[in-house]
Amino acid sequence: MSDRIILLVEDNPVDEELTLRALKKARVVVARDGAEGARLSLRKRRLRRAGLHGDASARFAEFEPPKLGGLEVLRLLRETDKTKLLPVVILTSSREGRDLLAGYGLGANSYIVKPVDFTQFADAVRQLGLYWLVLNEPVPPAGDSEKDVS
Repeated sequence: MSDRIILLVEDNPVDEELTLRALKKARVVVARDGAEGARLSLRKRRLRRAGLHGDASARFAEFEPPKLGGLEVLRLLRETDKTKLLPVVILTSSREGRDLLAGYGLGANSYIVKPVDFTQFADAVRQLGLYWLVLNEPVPPAGDSEKDVS
């Protein structure tokens, strides 16, 4: 799909497996809770060890991983200079209006409600991967803002 990397923060092993199967051609690093996802996103040494860099193109977070919630992870990402522009997609089972508003209010780039049906779920994740890893133009790395991205 791309040489970009997705950080998947997922505490549900079934959803993790379904997502990994749907993104089989993408490079995915899995964090099993929000705290681990935040550590991978915010610590440069861990980013390098996991194969993630400041120009990583997508971060997936869900709302209620143990230890640190998805909104708290999003807040941390947006408060930190090196991660504040990273795309964040919230992939959640919540259809609550307050969750939607909170996610966008904290700077999420997209909010997707997980389809219950396996085929629809896999298709939604594949489409997400296609958009964020192939079609979307990522923010250029620091110092490259003057370069033409066409």
